[in-house]
Amino acid sequence: MTGQVEGKVALVTGGASGIGAAVAELLAQEGASVVISDVDELKGPELAAALGRAGHDAIFLHQDVTSETRWADVAAEIEQRFGRLDILVSNAGIGILVPSIVEMSLDDWRRQTAVNLDGVFLSVKYCLPLMRKRGGGSVIMMSSLAGLRGSATLAGYSATKGGVRLFAKAIAMECAAAGDGIRVNSVHPGIIDTPIWRKDSMGAPSGQNAPVDPEELARLATPLGRAGHARDVANGVLYLASDASSYVTGTELVIDGGMFAGTAPRRP
Repeated sequence: MTGQVEGKVALVTGGASGIGAAVAELLAQEGASVVISDVDELKGPELAAALGRAGHDAIFLHQDVTSETRWADVAAEIEQRFGRLDILVSNAGIGILVPSIVEMSLDDWRRQTAVNLDGVFLSVKYCLPLMRKRGGGSVIMMSSLAGLRGSATLAGYSATKGGVRLFAKAIAMECAAAGDGIRVNSVHPGIIDTPIWRKDSMGAPSGQNAPVDPEELARLATPLGRAGHARDVANGVLYLASDASSYVTGTELVIDGGMFAGTAPRRP
């Protein structure tokens, strides 16, 4: 099946690399006009240009998702250029890993909360009016497996991603009550092989943690015995963005190789 989001306009925050880039690429391939927003002024324009060369409609907008002023500008630019917004993928996020919560600085706690929660709140605040003008749409908030269960070294991250999960449900109920045709769901990736793992672990400050091999970690931790790929998550986002999920709202899509379901010791 092709053209699953043909004629729609999508905004993907944190869309310059990793899961966000895979989402932007797949939505464009399936017919959407894609707005890629990110703080990365190198990879973002490169991706938009590559999609354009492939015959897709894509633009890049520099954006710090914690800035309310910039959110107002981004919403205005989308309305001026496209006149509508059908799909919002609130993907931008950071993860800070610490050996113990007592070693986490308040500055890092607040920085992570600003990106992972404030950024999602602002995305909804400024994008829902655009969607309501055209009579509907799909909001997809990127949470995490860490938003469904606790992790000993990711307490702060889990707090933000758990917040995203319930925020999605609350906004889904608000939109349903308003009868505005907007569906809202959250996506919960597990161990996904993206460039962030090759940096200091989960985006922690330089020198604080060694890089992690996602394949080795997934081999030990997931029932399927392997890491997922960004395209696996993008496929889930495409489903939620398309009309194929027209009766799906207020729920979570878990893409984790079976980790949340339980354990499955593999035979030799």
